[in-house]
Amino acid sequence: MAIVSESEFKGNPMLVLKNSEEDKFPFQFGLKKAKLVLENIESIKKFVEKHDKA
Repeated sequence: MAIVSESEFKGNPMLVLKNSEEDKFPFQFGLKKAKLVLENIESIKKFVEKHDKA
């Protein structure tokens, strides 16, 4: 389960996703990209379903 937190970069809010507390390279993005993800969530789900081998 991912660890989700918020941070700030140059005064802008950021969402930070980590695989673990020791994750050295977390996935982080701001509001503009978060909105883009939400607008395209169905396409992202289809992409994962198509390529997920697990």
